[in-house]
Amino acid sequence: MTSGQPDVTPQQIAVDLRAVLARLLRKLREATADAITPSQASALSRLSKGGVSTVSALAMAERVRPQSMAAIVEALEGMGFVTRSQDPNDGRRQIVDLTEAGWAQVAGQKEAGLAWLDEALSQQVSKAELITLAAATAILERVLD
Repeated sequence: MTSGQPDVTPQQIAVDLRAVLARLLRKLREATADAITPSQASALSRLSKGGVSTVSALAMAERVRPQSMAAIVEALEGMGFVTRSQDPNDGRRQIVDLTEAGWAQVAGQKEAGLAWLDEALSQQVSKAELITLAAATAILERVLD
């Protein structure tokens, strides 16, 4: 570190990146805050990406107890965002699916989050920094593949 640059190691970048991404996700959730909780928003988002599911599969994917997910699904059903129906192959299981209102809620969440991020980038980031962010995004996509 003779050049005055901080020591850059994969481990330090991993620590910093994890912290920054957690803050970014929290800000995006805050931007989309409305009548539903972050857990409910996450369950809706997962259903929109993965299609119909069961309470136990959602619980496993969200890393929560099945009882907790059952309460989340019950609340979402009460708001009209999901429906539950008997699994035709296993009467003990219930299938959870998004309603039209659920799809609209997910779309609204995405739009609100994108609007916040667009505004933040437009107001706080220079053109050169946007180019750097674009390059970093491409690198992260490569790491994820």
